[in-house]
Amino acid sequence: MLTDDQGNVSIELACGLAEEVVRTFGEVRLRVFGTSMVPSILPGDLVSIRQASLNEISPGEVVLFLRKGRLFVHRVVDLRIVATAGSAGESCLITRGDRLRHSDPPVSGAELLGRVVSIERENRKIKLPGVESNRLILSLLQSSDRATYLYLRLAACWRTIFLRRAKCQA
Repeated sequence: MLTDDQGNVSIELACGLAEEVVRTFGEVRLRVFGTSMVPSILPGDLVSIRQASLNEISPGEVVLFLRKGRLFVHRVVDLRIVATAGSAGESCLITRGDRLRHSDPPVSGAELLGRVVSIERENRKIKLPGVESNRLILSLLQSSDRATYLYLRLAACWRTIFLRRAKCQA
């Protein structure tokens, strides 16, 4: 992650730059650092984001949003109309990291930057699996941070062995 003597200042600047790029050019590629989307998206994966508005997003898609100076890549689990004091209501996304048990606070259209259109891992594009395909693994990962740590270690070892074997055969 981006850290220095100034603490979170460099992180907020990087997030602001990513926001500006996607809003200006409509697309951005970012490296993922967190574990909230494991096993679908692993730390170190590159995600490509394409700008999208709230009404273009459907449940099951993975989106990028900016909140309090931080970027989040989470899956949309629901669409809702959220009423605030003095307004009739606003469409919002309900999101959650695949590994997390609780949903995020509603994501407004102003916070939404776009949808994940592709994922790269080890210089190869991978298909973003649906949450249903990993139910058993997700149950285990949701119950324990230790299980997530072990899963990530195993995934790293598996990639090392698999990639080494693929290079030897070439």
